[in-house]
Amino acid sequence: MFTRIREDIKSVFDRDPAARNSFEVLTSYPGLHAIWLHRLSHKFWRWGLKWLARMLSTFGRWTTGIEIHPGAQIGRRFFIDHGMGVVIGETAEIGDDVTLYHGVTLGGTSWQAGKRHPTLKNKVVIGAGAKILGPITIGEGAKVGSNSVVVKDVPDGATAVGIPGRVVLNKATEQDGKREHRESIARQYGFDAYAVAPDNPDPVANAIGVMLEHVHKMDLKVEELCGAVQELGGDVCGKSIKALDIEDFKDTGLSPIIQQMNHKDESFDPHI
Repeated sequence: MFTRIREDIKSVFDRDPAARNSFEVLTSYPGLHAIWLHRLSHKFWRWGLKWLARMLSTFGRWTTGIEIHPGAQIGRRFFIDHGMGVVIGETAEIGDDVTLYHGVTLGGTSWQAGKRHPTLKNKVVIGAGAKILGPITIGEGAKVGSNSVVVKDVPDGATAVGIPGRVVLNKATEQDGKREHRESIARQYGFDAYAVAPDNPDPVANAIGVMLEHVHKMDLKVEELCGAVQELGGDVCGKSIKALDIEDFKDTGLSPIIQQMNHKDESFDPHI
């Protein structure tokens, strides 16, 4: 038992730079207190002492603000940072070295008996306020962004964000060279249209960039067609299409893209 406690305290120092000394961690980290109470309540649950297990779990919820059902299975070096508002359901399974931040819910989507809560494999990190719902699996080393709502499996090493949660980054895309190219363009223009920077992964911005590229190329093709018809004696495209107003996009991060489109730049790059 004491070996596990020392291991838990060490894991706090590995993941929380605010931790100063072992006595402080031992006495003032409610995430650890909730985990230690859960280990005892989980034993009672397995021994068939269901009421006692639930009462101990309720006591832990009252004292720490963290609700862990005594039936949940939790691995080693599990760390709940801050902790207030964390809810972990009965059939949840959590691997080793997992980190949860405050406001996380590992919940169910069905009233049917059986497996109805998520499985988190080793080294998963779940951001503050995220909701992981249903009997899904979050793969080893995966991350879930703050306030995301995930209802589908997340592959190993991937990052999921948004509502509903979408996979925006995994080890393969980090290694294929595209990430470096996108980051260099983002630095040049002062923003990240792909939104796959560690602090702002947004797949919607990526999709908008691709759509704008398509619209831009269609615009160029229409102008070429109009020019060819004019040379043959036709009278079409007498009026130019009104340019997009950059002011309408000033708060979206897409202004440089719109500026390129208005200039009819053949070297248009939606990745900026």
